[in-house]
This record gives sequence, C-alpha cells and structure tokens, in this order.
Amino acid sequence: MSRHVAIVTDSTAHLPKRAMRQHDITAVPLTVVLGDRALEEGTEISARSVAEALQKRRPVTTSRPSPEEFAATYREVAAAGASGIVSLHLSSELSGTYDAAVLAARSAPVPVRVVDTGMIAMALGFCALAAAEAAAAGASVDEAVAAAEKRAEGTSAYFYVDTLDYLRRGGRIGTAQALFGSALAVKPLLQLQGGRIEPLEKVRTAAKAIARLEELAVERAAAVGSADIAVHHLAAEEKATALAERLRGRVPALGEMHVSEVGAVIGAHTGPGLLAVVVSAGLGPA
Repeated sequence: MSRHVAIVTDSTAHLPKRAMRQHDITAVPLTVVLGDRALEEGTEISARSVAEALQKRRPVTTSRPSPEEFAATYREVAAAGASGIVSLHLSSELSGTYDAAVLAARSAPVPVRVVDTGMIAMALGFCALAAAEAAAAGASVDEAVAAAEKRAEGTSAYFYVDTLDYLRRGGRIGTAQALFGSALAVKPLLQLQGGRIEPLEKVRTAAKAIARLEELAVERAAAVGSADIAVHHLAAEEKATALAERLRGRVPALGEMHVSEVGAVIGAHTGPGLLAVVVSAGLGPA
C-alpha cells in the first residue's frame, strides 16, 4: 500500500468530477434542507432544483457536515493508504464546516491539517487542485498546505446577483449591506474579501453589471499574469457561456477555463440569476 498525502475538501468547492478523479480529491458534502427533507449536495439535490424552490418561495436552508462525517472520511482515506491529510474548506466566515473538520481531525488515525481557505466555489477548488498537484509530486502535508495557501493568495472572486435578499436571509450578508442594493434599478456587484462576501459596486442595470463583472475579471487576470478562470451561474447558463467566451478572447495568458452551474448550497444563498467569476493566478496552459 503506497503512502501519500491525501486531499479532502467539501462539496462547495464544486470541482468537476473528472478533476476530482484525476487528482484523487475527496469532497465531503454539505446538506440542503428543502422543506422537511435534508438532501446531500452533489448527489441528492441539484442547484436547478434549489433555484426552482426559491422561485416558488419554498423554504430552503443549508447545514454543514457533522464532525462524524468528516471523521468517517478521514478513516476511509487513511485506510486507502494516506500517511497524512490536507483538509481544505470554504471560509469559516460563511459556514461551520471548518469547525466540524477541526473537531474530527483530533481523532483521525493519521495527521490532518485543516485549512480555512477563506474561499468558496472554484476559488476553493483551485486551492484543492494546487494541494493535490503538490501531493502528487511528493510534497509533505506542510508543503501541500503551503501550495494551497499560495493559490488562495492569488485568487479573487467577483459576483453579480439579481438581489441581495437571499444572502441577507441566510445571514451571509448583513441587513445594512443588503440595503446597498435595495434602491430601485440598482444591481449589486460583490467580492470575496477576508473570507466574507462584501459589496463592491452598484451598477444601474443588469447588462452594465455583467459588463463590469467582465472588466473586473480582465483587470485581475492582467494583474496576475497567467490566470485560471471559472465562471459560475445559477439558472443563467446562456449568460455564463457568453461571458466565458468573451473572457477567452480577452485574457491572453489563460490557463484553465471552467464554466459550471454552482452547487445547491451556494445557490440557496445567492438565488437564481447569479453570475460569478473566479480568477486565480496559475501556471498557464500546459
């Protein structure tokens, strides 16, 4: 049995299944509670189902994995041959997932480093990929953590949402911040900053907001040089695809490009119409 450093993350990283298989990354699922049903993200409920429920004003909440779920995952990964585990998770400012992983790590059969990346969606996913690539090259636990942290430092995420109401309801943005976008005909742009979702700019129309989202991504990609980009959406596939195509034409040193609908957990807090761009300093095309 070969000994290696294993990478664990959570379902909000929204990594493509192909990438998870290729890099041997394990994701622990968060849960979406739809009415009186608790459903695992990624296997039992889709983001589109969440969007439909929100549009019908049905109650939708989310919950973190339990420490026991993390403990079981750590045992399974160790039994498969891991000599150590790097467990990378979404911002602790947005979820208690990190805390649950920390509790589980105390009883794990191999050393576990739990990292609060301060990220979410593919901003977290890119960190997991960086750690997995380092581990595959023979890195130690500490070296894999350093690779993930370096990737996080070079990663930015920008969001357009039709309304801040879903973020306010879920406690992911304060009432005062929600007022930022409450004026008639004002569309909010947000950014991930210090592990929190913070208001960035107010734009008068949806079209102008999406155009500004594109400009922010291009500016950030130019600042980091070679960049990997992810475009996320919820029930806005056509707009996301068009945005990704424009970015392909405007970012000369483009590495990977991912276009995907967000997971059910993120969708529950952002609502339909979300467009998000993650720009991460990368190695460029292989």
